[in-house]
Amino acid sequence: MNIKKLILPALVAAAPLFYSCGEQTTDVVESGTYQGVLHEVEPEKTEIYVKTDDGKLLELYFTENTTLTHQGETAPFDHLKEGGRVEVQVEKVGNRLDPIAVKILD
Repeated sequence: MNIKKLILPALVAAAPLFYSCGEQTTDVVESGTYQGVLHEVEPEKTEIYVKTDDGKLLELYFTENTTLTHQGETAPFDHLKEGGRVEVQVEKVGNRLDPIAVKILD
């Protein structure tokens, strides 16, 4: 039997398992204010991942209404650095979290 006929279907069937291993599992929390560390910053998507002090991982896509401040003043998105501390005010909309305000703490 041709080995390609055996291996190719097995690889195709296993591909979703390998793909999902790299994805991050995020949490949905209630509307409110949370503090934590920037786990990941994706400037091209204006997206951040915040690891909260209680261990939750929040995925937040900035909207046109999201405010970003540092030391009381408006800050550009590129001031967000992985490992930096932030405070986020989020609104739960279904299974999505909309960031209302993001404050850079350090």
